[in-house]
Amino acid sequence: MANLKLTLACWDYDRTRALFDGRVKPEGIDLELWSTYNVGEIMERMIRNRQFEVSELGITYYLRSLELAEPPFIAIPIFPNRFFRHSSIFVNTTKGIRSPRDLAGRNVGELQRYGHDAGIWAKGALHDDFGVEASSMVHYVGGIEKTTPGPDWAPFNPPADVTINHLSPDQGLDAMLLAGEIDALFSAHIPPSARKHPDKVQRLFPDFEPVERDYFQRTGIFPIMHTVVIRREIYEQNRWIARAIMQAFEDSKALAMKGYNAADIFFNAPSMIPWFVALREKNRALMGDNFWPYGLEANRKTLEACLRHHREQGILRRSFALEELFAPETLG
Repeated sequence: MANLKLTLACWDYDRTRALFDGRVKPEGIDLELWSTYNVGEIMERMIRNRQFEVSELGITYYLRSLELAEPPFIAIPIFPNRFFRHSSIFVNTTKGIRSPRDLAGRNVGELQRYGHDAGIWAKGALHDDFGVEASSMVHYVGGIEKTTPGPDWAPFNPPADVTINHLSPDQGLDAMLLAGEIDALFSAHIPPSARKHPDKVQRLFPDFEPVERDYFQRTGIFPIMHTVVIRREIYEQNRWIARAIMQAFEDSKALAMKGYNAADIFFNAPSMIPWFVALREKNRALMGDNFWPYGLEANRKTLEACLRHHREQGILRRSFALEELFAPETLG
């Protein structure tokens, strides 16, 4: 029987590269791979046009889609994009923000929309460790340098207790932060002013690495930004593909990790990033060898925190069991 032909869109990560170059092929499936420099474009094409059968998608977009009358996607527990997000909070240095608690009552910017993945995790950490509520801040949402006009491709009814202001096309969050029109910014992109004007725009946690390492050591949480989804009608027609695609992602990641482990012996000659081997040893001591796990059970604590942050910030209206989020074939 001929292989099933599917399109898969995701970013060209080190952990997905073996899918793109053909070293890994999912059993029974011929994949047509698609990528672009801007991972947000992949998500927009999937949400707006259902352009791909399988796609990387921000976990926030996916969770919101589950509350639709007919949810269009089903996820597999693959998490290609993860970051600690204390480092994603930027402040205007003239605004007297000396501690995280000073953000309460402030005007804050957020990239593109209230509730993008980086902002949710950053505000979740502020809530858990410093008692700062998302609803205590006034939100301004838009682009970093300019704001794209037109209808939102992922519309959302915000919670009633959160004040949200949408930027006009001629406004950008970076200029507003530099001018002091907003006090702080939650962003998955580093604003240009942080590098051009470091005296005026800095991270809330300038020495963020020990803060994020402490967060992981205390909580065991490695924040998840994105997952992988299958269009639900494609999945229902061929439910076996969920397991096959998941295994392909696992195999691709294993080849990437094998390459890193081999490079350690030669002091990371393939990339020659200074002190990279020492960093990997430091990470291994804190996070173990499998610091980038796939699957539900290995990520249960992180996913529970993810759902809780979404509910607390008004992104989700209902509660979900973790098992509801993923194709049953991928849970074993």
